[in-house]
Amino acid sequence: MKRFESSAVLVTGGASGIGKSVVERLAQEGANVVIGDMNLDAAQAVASAVSEQHGVEARALKVDVAEPEQCRELVETAVATLGKLDVLVNCAGVMEWFRAEDYPEERFERLMRINLFSVFYLSKYAVPHLLESRGNVVTMSSAASLGGVPYASAYCTSKGGINAMTRSLAVEYAEHGVRFNAICPGAVDTPLNSPDSLPVWGDMNKIARLSPKTGVASQPEEIAAAVAYLASSEACNVTGTTFSIDGGQMAG
Repeated sequence: MKRFESSAVLVTGGASGIGKSVVERLAQEGANVVIGDMNLDAAQAVASAVSEQHGVEARALKVDVAEPEQCRELVETAVATLGKLDVLVNCAGVMEWFRAEDYPEERFERLMRINLFSVFYLSKYAVPHLLESRGNVVTMSSAASLGGVPYASAYCTSKGGINAMTRSLAVEYAEHGVRFNAICPGAVDTPLNSPDSLPVWGDMNKIARLSPKTGVASQPEEIAAAVAYLASSEACNVTGTTFSIDGGQMAG
């Protein structure tokens, strides 16, 4: 039997990048999936593809995870669609480059709502259902949570908050059988990390020092494989962890 046969999974940010690979991997292993994303057309294309290829139920919903009420509605619709909830995967996120003195307050606050606050609200609304299924949450953090990244103060703060929240929730719900884990990717070959996204006005030497020691960026499929492990029963005693996949980026 596949590890996620008949499981019900909610993935945010599943229309592209790491989130898309997570949807594909879990569907391949038998999961029925609801995808929440701002880009509904792209999310629907992913849902149709995995449904046709793997014979699973897949649905796409448009959501702005910066809005708590939309987080609640997404969870409730996912449960109504799939009949239960076994796994929540938080992949939705944004990355911005600003010097601290130039960071617009509204942009800083919106990034925090998307990257960090949404993880709390989605977890909050998912927990009652995860208590029933003894399910788990896997959240996409970042190597940027483990060391300083120049010109990315909001991003680093949001990802560091994810790590702290993950540990707190893991301790809070461990005795109830609900697990919380985070993954800290370094450079991953996605549009979010393309060379075109780098701040050409910044000190490239500072940024270059953050490159993987292996000299190779990870592929989204590698991160999805780690999600599949952490979300599966094989990781039944793994909770509160922040799992790095960064090519040695933060090792020293």
